[in-house]
Amino acid sequence: MRGHWAALLPIPLPASPSPIDATSLGIWALQFTPRVALLEDSVVAEVSGSARLFGGMKALHRLMEAGAEELGARVAWAPTGTSALALVRHMSASGPCDGFEYPLAKMLDPLPLEALSAVGLHQPTLARVGCRTLGDVRNLPRGGLSRRFDKRLLLALDQAYGLRPEVYEWLTLPETFHARLELMSRVEAAPALLFGARRLMIQMAGWLAARRLGATAFTLRWCHDVMRAKDAGTGGELTVRTAQPTQNVEHFARLLAEHLSKVQLAAPAGDIELLATEVLPIVEESRSLIPETLRKSGSTDLALERIQARLGDTSVRRPVLAADHRLEWMQSWQCEAPRNRAASPYELPLPSWVLDEPLRLIERDNRPYYQGPLQLLLGPDRIEGGWWHRSSDEADARPLNVQRDYWLALSPHAGVLWVFQQRLARDQTAWFLHGHFA
Repeated sequence: MRGHWAALLPIPLPASPSPIDATSLGIWALQFTPRVALLEDSVVAEVSGSARLFGGMKALHRLMEAGAEELGARVAWAPTGTSALALVRHMSASGPCDGFEYPLAKMLDPLPLEALSAVGLHQPTLARVGCRTLGDVRNLPRGGLSRRFDKRLLLALDQAYGLRPEVYEWLTLPETFHARLELMSRVEAAPALLFGARRLMIQMAGWLAARRLGATAFTLRWCHDVMRAKDAGTGGELTVRTAQPTQNVEHFARLLAEHLSKVQLAAPAGDIELLATEVLPIVEESRSLIPETLRKSGSTDLALERIQARLGDTSVRRPVLAADHRLEWMQSWQCEAPRNRAASPYELPLPSWVLDEPLRLIERDNRPYYQGPLQLLLGPDRIEGGWWHRSSDEADARPLNVQRDYWLALSPHAGVLWVFQQRLARDQTAWFLHGHFA
């Protein structure tokens, strides 16, 4: 029933008038463990199964504590989630609280009744019988407590001290990232937006790590203050692109700083938003036992990316190779780095039976018919080639060049079919049946 729990309690930061909300903090924590839950006004996370992935429990502690400090959250560690929450509520501001330093009872007994919400609800009644701490309540007869108070009081005590199991509804990751921050004061210079945007970028990096993705583009939006001029508009936005998928907050910050240095705000900004607009799967670094050579500098792509952000999009060109046999089209110089395109979500299957000769279909209202109207399911899959191919070596041999768009179609009577659309003379088109599926 005991594990290794972290409790994270949001606190106000100078960059924002309000602390980070618990849900956003929980989404950030999901990069360390899938066992994250919201508990009252805080977040609890069970990390015992994730320690080896981050180089041990001490290394995991350092990572979570450093990130939580930047986001504006206190951290406490304990064998149960409820005890970690009790400790984080009444810890000193000097640093994280380690509930494993002493026996759990010795850590919890001196805490005030308000450390556990279910116990704090009965503080006036308990105070009249001389109870000031959780240890005082534990010393009372359990039978009397169960008769005079509701069941939640004993349940909370038992769960905090590890005597009963805890049940949580685990937090799930959203499909997209979108975070908002209200600034402490109006910002009149665009570069000053970076201070608040960094907190949002830390949250985005946590979401990316939890989903095993890297951002290739993110968008920062700002909303103008309500006291703006009429012609200033409601706000503006800036999209920053990266040369390759990354989760690196420092790299995000450097690129954003370069772009913001060239932006003039039409009016003071009061709120900012950050969106992960383009993401791709990322190849994670190896954590093998053999130490690898550390990179002392960024890659060429990252260096070019920073130069382009500083000098402008058209100031840097890259040679790009293309899979083309024509010499003049094999290489081109482009301003933007070639983007990694996601693989097609489907690959058109091949039919079980193929007709010796494609059968031309009738067409009504630009829709092919075969034993009824056909419903196009997947496609088009362009097949073009064979311009050099002839039916024979004779002089009158016909060319076997094809230019077809294949589709997977559904017939109400014939089942799934393999059909294609072909361009004819005078820009006319025709539909043909070429195969059947089992």
